[in-house]
Amino acid sequence: MNLYNDSLNFSNKIQKGYEVNCGIVEVGKIVFSPELRKFCESNGCGNFNKNHMCPPLVGESNILIKKARQYKYAIVFNKVYPLEDSYDYEGMVNGQKSFKSDYEKIVELAESTFKNTLFLGVGGCEICEVCSAKSNQPCRFPDKSHASLESYCINVSELATMCRLNYINGTNTVTYFGSVFVK
Repeated sequence: MNLYNDSLNFSNKIQKGYEVNCGIVEVGKIVFSPELRKFCESNGCGNFNKNHMCPPLVGESNILIKKARQYKYAIVFNKVYPLEDSYDYEGMVNGQKSFKSDYEKIVELAESTFKNTLFLGVGGCEICEVCSAKSNQPCRFPDKSHASLESYCINVSELATMCRLNYINGTNTVTYFGSVFVK
């Protein structure tokens, strides 16, 4: 079994099946930047300390980075969604919903393809309508919930460049990223 070839085959399969762009990078080459957590602390999305898969509840930076570095490759994928204009918030939300739907199907495929995986996607977990973190309860679905790339201190723009993927795809578009870490 050759993990790189398996990753490449998986990448080709999801490119065709989900119309995503893909790249593969050795996890050892990914630059982790704990200072990215400052963006989360500013709570622009409203999930800081209110979602189990968002900081600080997702875990300490150094522990998450150590966990991610245990993997050999990251299969990184993105998808571009058109917007009516740069203020099309509804288009952004709909694009993210569509991406998360495809992401969950890609997760299922990866789980049947690889033995050891870590899934990092876009934004906070949205499995539950209201995250149990808001009532200081444990996560209801710890085996199904996924953190974001940023919560693991990964600069997605730099990761995209490493994978030869475009982070910005022109005016009136939004691009969402996901990943499957394998070992």
